[in-house]
Amino acid sequence: MLVKTKAIVISTVKYQEKSLIVKCFTESDGLKSYFVQSAFSNRKSSQKIAYFQPLTILEIVATHKNKGTLEHFKEIKLATAFQTINTTIYKSTIVLFLSEIIQHSIHEEEKNQELFTFLETALVWLDHHHEISNFHLILMLEMTKYLGFYPDISESKYDFFDLSEGIFSIFQSTNSLSLHQTDLFKKLIDLKFDSTQKTFSGTERHTILKILLDYYIIHLDGFKMPKSLAVLKEVFS
Repeated sequence: MLVKTKAIVISTVKYQEKSLIVKCFTESDGLKSYFVQSAFSNRKSSQKIAYFQPLTILEIVATHKNKGTLEHFKEIKLATAFQTINTTIYKSTIVLFLSEIIQHSIHEEEKNQELFTFLETALVWLDHHHEISNFHLILMLEMTKYLGFYPDISESKYDFFDLSEGIFSIFQSTNSLSLHQTDLFKKLIDLKFDSTQKTFSGTERHTILKILLDYYIIHLDGFKMPKSLAVLKEVFS
């Protein structure tokens, strides 16, 4: 079936010497993997590879056989031409990290229009703003709304957040954050992308990131720690 859709590049793997396997989160069908033959074989290779940088937003026409095999692009172009993401070290590091988070969080080949729209909107925001030190934290928390484990904030007046249950509690259990950690987590819940980026110190930001990663590990089967985590910590230390 021939499909025209937007697609966000999640990951690429080089196949043999000249080809690529590109995993995308598509607006029409969720997660899809595509085979790009001869991606490195001619003078236009650099242009082709530029399409497949982490979290690039594409507009594609592709053949979807939906048989669990690799699909193929028929046409491909940029849906959004980023101006700063690929040229700013802070932004490119965030994008590399988040591409791994998304890769380990989305496994189903099924449409999730709301998640796609959220990610597309967030990436465009990132490209157009400079104060972005909390961006990855806010995106990771907001993404849990679409993955099915956003914290229950109905009792957020309580002092301890239970990572396993996803609720705030009067009592501290073995899976609960400390009083200080819970306070930081509450501050994150209140943040929006346009909120002041000076809410947290560098140490607090690292603490919140660990909380979010632990939360993902508990609630998503097969979730893996991103390889780019060390780079992210170094850039934002």
